[in-house]
Amino acid sequence: MDKKKLKTKGETMIERAENQFWAYDINNINNQKDLVLLDNVQFIYELSLAELELKSFGVEFKVTNGLRKFKILNKSEEIKNLIKKRGSYFKSIDGEFTDYFYIIQKNQTRSVNQYLTHWIYPYKGKFHPQMIRALLNIIGLKQGDIVFEPFSGSGTTALEAQLLGINFYGIDISPLCVIQGRVKTESIFILDKILEIKDKVISKLVPSLFHSEVDYYKLIDKLTDDERVKNFYKLARLLAVSDNSRRKKDFVTSYIKNINLMIASIKDYIEIKERLGLKLGEVKFEVGDSRNVNLPDNSVDGIVTSPPYSIALDYVKNDEHSLKDLGFDVTKMRNDFIGVRGNGKNRVKLYNEDMKKSYSEMYRVLKPNKYAVIVIGNATYQGKEVKTVEFTVDYMESIGFKLVKNINKIIFGLYNVMKKENILIFKKEI
Repeated sequence: MDKKKLKTKGETMIERAENQFWAYDINNINNQKDLVLLDNVQFIYELSLAELELKSFGVEFKVTNGLRKFKILNKSEEIKNLIKKRGSYFKSIDGEFTDYFYIIQKNQTRSVNQYLTHWIYPYKGKFHPQMIRALLNIIGLKQGDIVFEPFSGSGTTALEAQLLGINFYGIDISPLCVIQGRVKTESIFILDKILEIKDKVISKLVPSLFHSEVDYYKLIDKLTDDERVKNFYKLARLLAVSDNSRRKKDFVTSYIKNINLMIASIKDYIEIKERLGLKLGEVKFEVGDSRNVNLPDNSVDGIVTSPPYSIALDYVKNDEHSLKDLGFDVTKMRNDFIGVRGNGKNRVKLYNEDMKKSYSEMYRVLKPNKYAVIVIGNATYQGKEVKTVEFTVDYMESIGFKLVKNINKIIFGLYNVMKKENILIFKKEI
């Protein structure tokens, strides 16, 4: 046997990783005449969302082949194109891959759900991007509509809305979250400027990149006037700060690795946008308070969000290393974050009061007959279950919302403080 033709296990794995379809079965795709689910669809709630998404598209269907395929009963070119361009849980229709299938191949990580720029920064309690894409479709949002998120978090909803051509306005009390969202959605427009100063940043700051005598942020300010570029390099540093704090990784090694990965992900986004001819939605992030939203009455077409699980997960403490690196007083910040203020029973009371204000603001800014989606779960605090779901449903209905759908979403992990979440879909009725 020719030794030159032998491949090591590592070489084989690299080849698989370089093949954009390595994580999915693409055999016999041309012979498929039905609508086929993506291979990673595993849970009942995902099937429920897939069915709701089809109904929102006006599709009549029958589930076949062990719940893995859908037979479309009113098939037309219009319906096929709608599913192909906007669908979330489907791999192919009549032997043609969906846009979403191509999108999720653009992944620089080992996690199926962290494609494009979703992976940037390890934010706890992230949304599942596929679920968000489906929910945007289910509540009927179209290109040019505005979706609002009062707890924008890591920017998942923003990126998925952008991909669908839906305009996004999001606020978060955390400036770290705002930076994340901006970098994930704005960097594709300034890649040339990012690359222009990359070598200068590294040559000027390495090996003294994270030494106390070097003011990293001042150096970045000197190299560019573009706030979007500054945010990119801020987040690249914060990724290294996080890696060092949480995983004890070397600062400089992590910094350079993450910059290269971030740039690769941005290039992926640009490539898939051009390949699929995507018309991106406009995105705007601001530091803001969900209890006092700077928007006119009846001004947004939809809301998709997940309130902070601050009772169970201390977001300030979790990101303390990054917030301090940015120069913020984390002790002072605690007074502004929902669910972090107070102790014992008083903390839950303050959380509920804050959420009432937030929910009332959602009602105020949402247009009549439009939908608000809240993904939330009951949490365990001081050994007792906090009935957050029940509280949310009761209060939302008391201010004029109607609960039209309640989907159980089983989740795993998150510090073992929750066993499941609920996807609550409300309609603002007048």
